[in-house]
Amino acid sequence: MNSMDNTMKYTVPNETSESDVRETLTEVYNALQEKGYNPITQIVGYLLSGDPAFIPRHNNARSLIGKIERDRLLEELVKVYLSQNR
Repeated sequence: MNSMDNTMKYTVPNETSESDVRETLTEVYNALQEKGYNPITQIVGYLLSGDPAFIPRHNNARSLIGKIERDRLLEELVKVYLSQNR
């Protein structure tokens, strides 16, 4: 059996609470909206690239989102999406 047949297990460090993630995403979303950006596309750009330039400094949004690992943000987004769409 080659390594392509094995499934790797991924574990996200869970140092940030769900409420912290949700609060941060909400604050970042609001800051993006206030600045006239499409919050969804900007957050997706940040999550895919890791480039903080997708998030404005407005209302400290860039600093806030930078405190949470991107994989933790993605984990929470997927979890909430799936819990609402099962």
